[in-house]
Amino acid sequence: MDIQDIKNRFGIIGNSPLLNRAIDVARQVAPTDISVLIQGESGSGKEVFSHIIHQLSARKHGSFIAVNCGAIPEGTIDSELFGHEKGSFTGAHEARKGYFEVVDGGTIFLDEVGELPLGTQARLLRVLETGEYIRVGSSKVQKTNVRVVAATNVDVYEAVKKGKFREDLYYRLNTVPLRIPPLRERPEDINLLFRKFIVDFSDKYRTPGVQLTPDAQEMLMKYTWPGNVRQLKNIAEQIAVLENERIVNAGILSKYLPMEQQVSSLPVFVKDGGKEDFSERDLLYKVLFDMKKDMVDLKKLVVELIQNGVNPRTFEENSPYINQLYREVTPSPAYIGEEAKQPTLTIHNPNQNAKGNNDFTSYDTQDAEEVEESLSLVEKESDLIKKALKKHKGKRKAAARELGISERTLYRKIKDLNLD
Repeated sequence: MDIQDIKNRFGIIGNSPLLNRAIDVARQVAPTDISVLIQGESGSGKEVFSHIIHQLSARKHGSFIAVNCGAIPEGTIDSELFGHEKGSFTGAHEARKGYFEVVDGGTIFLDEVGELPLGTQARLLRVLETGEYIRVGSSKVQKTNVRVVAATNVDVYEAVKKGKFREDLYYRLNTVPLRIPPLRERPEDINLLFRKFIVDFSDKYRTPGVQLTPDAQEMLMKYTWPGNVRQLKNIAEQIAVLENERIVNAGILSKYLPMEQQVSSLPVFVKDGGKEDFSERDLLYKVLFDMKKDMVDLKKLVVELIQNGVNPRTFEENSPYINQLYREVTPSPAYIGEEAKQPTLTIHNPNQNAKGNNDFTSYDTQDAEEVEESLSLVEKESDLIKKALKKHKGKRKAAARELGISERTLYRKIKDLNLD
């Protein structure tokens, strides 16, 4: 079975090389009994690939069960996976088979395997190594023949380094790693998926079809899609049911996209692994602190130039500002018992006359009033919006583009900050 046949059988849409590579790996590993670790973000379709592996294997006539390890309480996860004996704990009124016993001869899909407690990880490792397990409350060793396909949306190797995941289990599960690309890495597939979902939901709810304008299609492709295919499907369903306009432009589409995740022209910083984890407010906070650092560096440079010599007339004209700069870049003295003496900046005239008199007076920085710079994010945000509106003469669309936010977000911030 080739890649296109697999797409048709399992309803996979897209032509991205990364997606095709993932399907090809699943196709090649399926006939074996090798454990597979599927890595991908939430909503990227990890469970679909577990079905591909099971259905293309010799176990396809056996049982298949998907277990969300993160949704089972820590106190009952061992019982769910391996079973328990009657009376083994409070509430155990009768013996119960676990998933590994029920699915003997088939495939078990352990979703969010990184959420397993360390004790359960040790039990799982024994099953993978020897095929043996023990029910909770029993001493009898039982055998099972189950293929394990695991999946996670976290960096398991990082969890290993932090001591939250067993290293031996990681290497045992990761015999064949299979990475599902997030939707933002396959932008060429986004409009194909959206059209497919719209057609499906229009048929389901008996609503007219929906068409996207070019600017709306571009917005879909540039959006980060933190919820991946699942999020795209949900938005397509909302538009099919709720939207009165059947030709959807970027303005209409933006109403259905979370504002904090809309495209921004501000610099985007990503954590290791490429997963974006900054909201619009976080980005603004980062930019403001970078600006503050640049200002401090500039002030230090000015003070160094002053200390190395300056024209007297220039100094006299700008002395209040120069002394203020000097106070801001000079570390404040510690106050122990009595008040410490403030530092004084004295500039010597290179044209000093023979009598030792200067053409200008020394300036004591303790006479300058120290003004502490405000670190209020709201004030900074308000100032930036005011400057952008002033620069573009009140044109909010142009100001929003300058700030790197949507026009809708700018309207909301103007209202919240009382800038009307």
